[in-house]
Amino acid sequence: MAKATLGNMEIEIDEDGFIQEPEKWNQAIAEDLAKLEQAYPMTEEHWKVVNYLRDYYLKYEIAPPIRMLVKQTGFDLKKIYQLFPSGPAKGACKIAGLPKPTGCV
Repeated sequence: MAKATLGNMEIEIDEDGFIQEPEKWNQAIAEDLAKLEQAYPMTEEHWKVVNYLRDYYLKYEIAPPIRMLVKQTGFDLKKIYQLFPSGPAKGACKIAGLPKPTGCV
């Protein structure tokens, strides 16, 4: 496993840059990941998506379906791609500190 310095902390990441120690995730790590995903600076809208993904993951141990993400945040898919150019799975989930999704988010 590779290591990266994110949020002034050394963290294990996989080959796609997803953190492998989700318990170490914090706002500073999210900000650094957002820079790598062209989703910086993080706005209130970014945080709404990230916090929803994070809360859902902590409760169910899986990323939410994309339809649920759209419904619960009130953002359509086009808006989510504007916020996270690499998409809800690759970008938003990565920034939220989730493991790499296995299916569609």
